[in-house]
Amino acid sequence: MDVRAARPDDAEDLRTAVSRAREETVFDDIGAPLLDVSAAGVREAAAEAEWSFLMEDVEEGPVGIAIAHPDQGGTEAELLALWVHPNRAGEGVADELLSRVGDALVDRDIEALRATVPPDRPSAEEFFSAHGFTRRGTRRGPAGDETVVVADPHTLT
Repeated sequence: MDVRAARPDDAEDLRTAVSRAREETVFDDIGAPLLDVSAAGVREAAAEAEWSFLMEDVEEGPVGIAIAHPDQGGTEAELLALWVHPNRAGEGVADELLSRVGDALVDRDIEALRATVPPDRPSAEEFFSAHGFTRRGTRRGPAGDETVVVADPHTLT
C-alpha cells in the first residue's frame, strides 16, 4: 500500500470506496456527515484542506484518507477527516495516515492537532488516546457535546 497526497481526481474513487463500505461519511472520527461523499463533495474537501493524504491498495483503490487544515492563527490544526475502510481496520492504515499528517504539521511548525469525538463513540476516544491525544474539554457540535482532544504533532510521526 502507498500513502500519497490526495488529488482532486481521487474523489470518485474515494466516494466509491466509502460507498462500497456502506458508510455515509469519511468523517468516521466525529460520527457526523459533515462531508458530502459525492465525488464533488470529496473533491472540494480535499482541495480546500492544507493537508490531504490518501492510502491506496494497487488492487482495491483507496483504503483510507486523512484531511487536516490549520486554524487561522497558524499554530494549531484540526483533523477534519480520518477514514479507514472497515476491511482494513487494525492494519496500521490510520497509524500511517496520522504519521503523515504529523510530519506535515511539524514541517509547518504547527504545535497541536485537534480532533473532536462525539459522546457515543468511546472507541474513537480510545483510539485518539492510544495515539497520544489528550482531552482538552468539550464543545457543542451537531451531535451534542463532543470531546475535544489534542496531540503534539511530533508524537504522531
